[in-house]
Amino acid sequence: MFGKSFQRKYALSDQGVKNTKQATVWTVIVNLVVMGGMGILYLMMTRFMDTLTNGAPLPGIWLFVGLILAFVALSMLTHLQQYRATYGLVYGEVKAVRITIAERLRKLPLGYFGKRDLADLTETIMGDVNRLEHVWSHCLGYLYGSYISTAIIAVMMLIYDWHMAMACLWGVPVAFGLLFGSRKLAKRNSERTKAAGIQVSDGIQETLENIREIRATNQESRFLDDLNGKIDHHEKVMIKGELSTGIFVNAASVIMRLGVATTILTGTALILSGQIDFMLLFMFLLAITRVYAPFDQALALIAEMFVSQVSASRLMEIQDTPIATGADSFAPKGHDISFQNVGFSYDDKQVLRGVSFTAKEGEVTALVGPSGSGKSTCARLAARLWDIDSGKITVGGVDIASVDPEVLLSDYSMVFQDVVLFDDTVMENIRLGRRGATDDEVRAAAKAANCDEFVVKLPKGYDTPIGENGAKLSGGERQRISIARALLKNSPIVLLDEATASLDVENETKVQGALSRLLEGKTVLVIAHRMRTVEAADKVIVLADGKVAEEGSPAELITRQNGIFRRMTQLQASSAEWSI
Repeated sequence: MFGKSFQRKYALSDQGVKNTKQATVWTVIVNLVVMGGMGILYLMMTRFMDTLTNGAPLPGIWLFVGLILAFVALSMLTHLQQYRATYGLVYGEVKAVRITIAERLRKLPLGYFGKRDLADLTETIMGDVNRLEHVWSHCLGYLYGSYISTAIIAVMMLIYDWHMAMACLWGVPVAFGLLFGSRKLAKRNSERTKAAGIQVSDGIQETLENIREIRATNQESRFLDDLNGKIDHHEKVMIKGELSTGIFVNAASVIMRLGVATTILTGTALILSGQIDFMLLFMFLLAITRVYAPFDQALALIAEMFVSQVSASRLMEIQDTPIATGADSFAPKGHDISFQNVGFSYDDKQVLRGVSFTAKEGEVTALVGPSGSGKSTCARLAARLWDIDSGKITVGGVDIASVDPEVLLSDYSMVFQDVVLFDDTVMENIRLGRRGATDDEVRAAAKAANCDEFVVKLPKGYDTPIGENGAKLSGGERQRISIARALLKNSPIVLLDEATASLDVENETKVQGALSRLLEGKTVLVIAHRMRTVEAADKVIVLADGKVAEEGSPAELITRQNGIFRRMTQLQASSAEWSI
């Protein structure tokens, strides 16, 4: 019952399966204890009816008081244990699941995130886990416990009188059969609702992120109309899904409740024929209330469980995605980065084809080429942010595919075009480069990256919060903080992807001077479009159509007739003379 397929169907951890087993056991015990209370009531009524009809002595009242008190105490104890097993344990499971997902995402290759948008992943971590939390705490243990306890009670009823038992219980399998028959429809409606909800989240996120551009181009009405359309569509899909599910749930409930009518009719017929007495009918009417009570909620829970399987499959998709693994030690002989016949594709589009070059330690190696030639891809592959399709990349002779990415990245400092900053102070954003760095070390790195001139103008200097992703700073200021972070880390390998793209000419010169001094002796891989950025490079790798088209020093490449590097240099020189 609680095997691997069950575990995957509801995205449970091993501990979650154990919790469900405990909740099921205590639900069975609670249902049987409550049925025992019905037995006490039946016993009392039988004794009193015997006194009224046959003149038998009235039973001792204190015996029944004792039984009732014992029942209340046992009921409270079992209900408390059931609550702890169904709710208390599950809430801890939710925390563990979210942490597990976060850890999994942290170890997934970067290429995975190129296929999933932020709104979708956020919905999985928050919305899907919330939905499954309700299923884990309110549905699984309760429903499976009701199955088992009802089966036990049904066997006892069949042994006692199979005619009355069949009259009571026939509606239960019919009702559940109807619901199970509708599960494909429920799953399909849930998938549509989920997709429509993600479209709404994407629309809201897109509008908020681009609000300045929307206002600047007077496109408010168009974007709001589009967003309203997505919200209306989500509402319609949700109503349709809930309506269809509600029809089946209510139909199943009505069918099951018909068992009360058939119990009364069957019992009346049997009384008239002299086969049973009134008290037996009374006993079955008491029993049927306890048989139906757990399933009143269970019918709605089953529908929710069908829907939750869509959320579970989304969680399992993350869990099933292979993570980047490797050794937890990294001891290269030097830090030369060597690409050996490397091939790489984004989905079905091949980006690199047989790329081979070496970025030597102590040298600055520049990657240049037209847009889309694979420059930034090479930088990310060098740090194993993605795994290559073919060939090999080594650092100091060690295949980076054999090293755990987190261990590997301890030897890398990176400054990419897309700067990522946190809603914290300037000081703490730079300190991310090296945990435990002193304030003086942070300031030294900031000064080397030319951050001082704008930090001193901030209200609290280095202790000034800079907003979400550095919203309170300009593009050039954000990039300088990113450079300071890389300088503070002081790793033997430095990857710079358009590191000075957002700086003016004066600041670019200052930062490049700082980089030249502080990166001495390191393996430096620079990606740049502007030829001025790579003039001081020791070697230039020119990429075109995913291949190495040219290789050599800037001085060598500039002399090659019809060379790509020479042509790019001439084009940029011509564009520099252009004016309005």
